[in-house]
Amino acid sequence: MTAARYAYRLEGPAADLVHALKYEGWREAADFMSRSMTRLLSDRGASEASEVRSEPGIVVPVPTTGRRERARGYNQARLLANGFATSTGLRLRSILLRAGSEGSQTSLSLDERRENVRGVFSLSENDRAVLPGTRVILVDDVLTTGATACEAAQVLASGGAASVLLLTFARALPGGGTGQSKKAA
Repeated sequence: MTAARYAYRLEGPAADLVHALKYEGWREAADFMSRSMTRLLSDRGASEASEVRSEPGIVVPVPTTGRRERARGYNQARLLANGFATSTGLRLRSILLRAGSEGSQTSLSLDERRENVRGVFSLSENDRAVLPGTRVILVDDVLTTGATACEAAQVLASGGAASVLLLTFARALPGGGTGQSKKAA
């Protein structure tokens, strides 16, 4: 992963929106959330915004578990990715597949989260050819420990992605720290 960006800290109204989208079936929240994510990159300056919009580039949602998608009726990351892709003119490609990792990660430690998502992502055979040399914007709703995002980014990089930028609506910060972006190591 090249870098990670988030629009809000996971607290107050931002946390309420994430909860409404994920657990209360409020799909309409994705519109505001994806606009906030688009604005985030626009606010970071013309250079980064134009870099995001330059080709080749695709927007890839982090897939949720099959059980969660069936229960919700949608993948919240895909709704956010669709809104972001529409507003930036980039192509949305659901090239990541997810198997396993059916349990919730909310109560797991960092090491348990890493283990829970190890090896769960793969690339769609039909879409594998679009990845080499492509800049990817990986979209999810929340960045907590980074275990899921790192695992997904690793699969994208091994498939030939030129770079992977993680973009989320919110970031759960340990100890309530501040900051709007973090360069990945």
